[in-house]
Amino acid sequence: MNWFTRVRSSLPFGSNKRTSDKDLWVKCPSCAEMLFVKEYEDNAKVCPRCDHHGRIGADERLRQLLDEGYEVLPQPEVTEDPLKFKDQKKYPDRLKQARAKNPHADAFTVGSGAIDGQPAVVGVQDFHFMGGSMGMAVGTAFCAGAERALTRKCAYVVVTAAGGARMQEGILSLMQMPKATVMTRRLREAGLPYIVVLTDPTTGGVTASYAMLGDVHIAEPGALIGFAGQRVIQDTIREQLPEGFQRAEYLHKHGMVDRVVHRHKLRDELATLLDYMQPRAAA
Repeated sequence: MNWFTRVRSSLPFGSNKRTSDKDLWVKCPSCAEMLFVKEYEDNAKVCPRCDHHGRIGADERLRQLLDEGYEVLPQPEVTEDPLKFKDQKKYPDRLKQARAKNPHADAFTVGSGAIDGQPAVVGVQDFHFMGGSMGMAVGTAFCAGAERALTRKCAYVVVTAAGGARMQEGILSLMQMPKATVMTRRLREAGLPYIVVLTDPTTGGVTASYAMLGDVHIAEPGALIGFAGQRVIQDTIREQLPEGFQRAEYLHKHGMVDRVVHRHKLRDELATLLDYMQPRAAA
């Protein structure tokens, strides 16, 4: 460190300026435009230049979708590190690191309230927590949300964002797939709407289970949705995949997604669907 750098670092206004610059700007991952953080957040983390939909956390998503006064369900307690898994780090250390950066104990958070006056339970998967990976905590929280919807006799809306099953829990993470599937069947038997909002990215075991079992599937623009990665598929079938493969618009065109809805219109879209699928008089 030279003399000029030491002096500049020791000045309070110099260090504050560096911190302020970091907090004031964010780079759009799509168009690389530098955006004011406040402008970006006020626009629901949608780039005002290219309309790229950024990833948002569970609390922010719940605030966007639910009416004021909703309840956040407690995170269910599950056995942690059942396999005593260790790679470069111990699994408990990875959980501790993820929890230090996130407001919730795991990747799936459930809110119980209403959407434009219509009763609804909303479950949100947060990609910021270990890539939204599906382990026992996620599976148990998903089922707890479904149980709350069954108790309230209302719709269950799930917002997905995941890299797949959590490898640190091995077969126990894969067991969450049939477990969640049973709950979607119970919702259907009770005649309650189950709506899935697919956000970027929704992949792996989550796509292979509850993400594709909804009565209605909505996707945010540009969201990556699929099971295996594009490179794996190309190497397997030995063919070049079409442009935009596994993106929301491509899946909508080919019938795997019902609607592609802009984030600014998502709440209104869900309210309209609930009006059709869950009449106010019956609620």
